[in-house]
Amino acid sequence: MGNSESLSGQSLSPRFLPAEQAEINRLFDALSSAELRSSTSPRSFSLQALKSHVGEALPPEMVTRLFEGMRRVDVTGKTKGPSERISQEQFTVSMSYLLKGNAEEKSLVILKMISATEGPVKAREVKKFTEDLVGSVAHVLSYRQELRGWTQKQAPGFLSRVQALAAQLCSEMKLQGGEKLLGPQRLECDRTTIEDWVFRAPHVATFLSVVIHQGFLLLCSSLDLATLVPERQVDQEREFASVLDVLSVIYINSHLPREQRHHWRLLFSSELHGHSFAQLCGRITHCGPCVVLLEDHDGHVFGGFASCSWEVKPQFQGDDRCFLFSISPSMAVYTSTGYNDHYMYLNQGQQTIPNGLGMGGQHNYFGLWIDVDFGKGHSKAKPTCTTYNSPQLSAQEDFRFEKMEVWAVGDVPVTQLAKNTKSVLDVDPTAQALLEVSGRIRHSEGLREAPEDQ
Repeated sequence: MGNSESLSGQSLSPRFLPAEQAEINRLFDALSSAELRSSTSPRSFSLQALKSHVGEALPPEMVTRLFEGMRRVDVTGKTKGPSERISQEQFTVSMSYLLKGNAEEKSLVILKMISATEGPVKAREVKKFTEDLVGSVAHVLSYRQELRGWTQKQAPGFLSRVQALAAQLCSEMKLQGGEKLLGPQRLECDRTTIEDWVFRAPHVATFLSVVIHQGFLLLCSSLDLATLVPERQVDQEREFASVLDVLSVIYINSHLPREQRHHWRLLFSSELHGHSFAQLCGRITHCGPCVVLLEDHDGHVFGGFASCSWEVKPQFQGDDRCFLFSISPSMAVYTSTGYNDHYMYLNQGQQTIPNGLGMGGQHNYFGLWIDVDFGKGHSKAKPTCTTYNSPQLSAQEDFRFEKMEVWAVGDVPVTQLAKNTKSVLDVDPTAQALLEVSGRIRHSEGLREAPEDQ
């Protein structure tokens, strides 16, 4: 792009629609008129004016970072040093770069937000900036009441979810020589590195957009929060505290097919529906794509995305859209390697092959396995799962768990609407067997149409 630091705000205005530019101008007018200034002085605003406008919507550290990034953008190429105030051109250029710019333009402002010094920035400064950015997203979504049913929570004994997601984003940065950002603190990142990172880790730009749109209340209609934070639906009157928080949901949701990101509905929870493999099978089969989630006794949180409806059968199922993931102690997603098609497996009542729910690997050696003896499972990977290239997800190879959740994602499939007319006896073989053993009669037998999928 050449001399990008000296582009004028006027030349960038066409990036915004007339209505958008008018909204940006109104915000600048409000900020610049908040303080008494000489009528002959060029219009501008101070850090205090920006903090007063934002209030408690953003943490003060992020407001300062945004201000520093904007005021250090040289729109003329002739400025000897940054002013203590932000001009209208600087404001317009900064908003254009951060909201509509390419990776090169975004990195120009981000670099200035990371450090007040010119030139390369320290790795520890990048990490701190990323943690501030992730924390600001959770903060502003909560403040603006845009959590859509999810909550903020801490993971006791491990890195906070803010630190875990920030570490994941930083891990996507490639330094010169192939070193990782999480290595020695003496490492430095130049603008080329930051630009590549912004391109490689789209969450960075997305999170900055959320902070600006929701923090400044600017151009909010252009931000599609529905695909960032899915609506949470739980068909229970009682309170239900998910293992997931809003940041982990955002992370997992971003890896789903776009058409399935707007809505999550709870199919099964061991807390609400009991520790029963029969209940699990009855509640998750023929319900469309879903996210399976576990928390083992050591506090590790992990699971998998099933791209197709679960079916109880002795064959593997699913396709290469499936993936495994970890949330705690670290966040990561592990996608298909193409080595085999052992994406999903669900079976019960068999004598010679395993009974349980599995994803990846092979019989008795799954990347993720939940045994028919509910509460037990394994995650085997030496060195990694063949299907997903995932490491051991649980703290122990053979683990025990108390908490399990399954969330259907996207719209309700037609087969699920039909399934909702079933009796509990249709979906819970154990209940049906107990009724027959006791000699009691199924009064609904013969009065309803036979379920299509049985």
